[in-house]
Amino acid sequence: MNLVINWDVSPEIIDGWRTPNLYGLLFVTGLIIGYFVIKRMFKKEQIDDKQLDSLVLYMIISIIVGARLGHVLFYGPYWDFVDVNGHKVEGYFSHPESIIKVWEGGLASHGAAIAILLALWYYSRKVVKKPYLWILDRIAAPIAIAGCFIRLGNLVNHEIVGDVTNLPWAFSFSMYYDEATNMFDPTPRHPAQLYEAIAYLFSFGFLFFLYWKKEGYLKPGLVFGSFLILTFGSRFLVEFIKLGQTARDFQFSINTGQILSIPLILAGIYLVYKALYDKVQDSTRN
Repeated sequence: MNLVINWDVSPEIIDGWRTPNLYGLLFVTGLIIGYFVIKRMFKKEQIDDKQLDSLVLYMIISIIVGARLGHVLFYGPYWDFVDVNGHKVEGYFSHPESIIKVWEGGLASHGAAIAILLALWYYSRKVVKKPYLWILDRIAAPIAIAGCFIRLGNLVNHEIVGDVTNLPWAFSFSMYYDEATNMFDPTPRHPAQLYEAIAYLFSFGFLFFLYWKKEGYLKPGLVFGSFLILTFGSRFLVEFIKLGQTARDFQFSINTGQILSIPLILAGIYLVYKALYDKVQDSTRN
């Protein structure tokens, strides 16, 4: 007899209300924890609180806008179409008003990563006026812990589920809705969201230790490069047991999430190699 975890947690905080919900609560919680982490870093390095306030604004906007647009462009269908089972699937460009419905779920970490990199480049040049890698090394751990809570939000939303499995820790998602069959499917599956959340939590712990105890920030790129390797490396591995999120994911040996992760992992390897084999530098130098 297989043991199965019956996951019937409702994302609703108030019965019958789609918002506010647990997904949004967990999302905000991750951002708040990330804020206090980087606040402690800035205090250690005697950075003005005004620069922290500006950073928070840049981060919140880039995470929400980038993650949502990333989902729309990388994973969502653009136009209405009829699938192989004869069911109509609505596309984002056919119904553009649905793009702003962030509270319904649908955020892509790769989209957030791109938007964050652009926002932090501008922030490093115009606000804090330090080298680009200076801010990237300090924002890595806060992003990792925020990612952990976002994946927990996916868990309570019964979305981004794993493949079918008979492992004893399989989750039966009572509210997972299979759009291919237009039915709820409680078949036991890998809790892929939980796997990623645990991986991101481990990444956060390692990055915080690297920054705080090992003074990894003295080697520009070491902390951020480690972040790219750990977070997107774990993402790449988990994708092997995660249900595909687009039709093309079922046609190739690796899926969209893995394809988007590869250049980020390679960039991380390059940054870590460069940081370890370059002479120790003063990361506060412009």
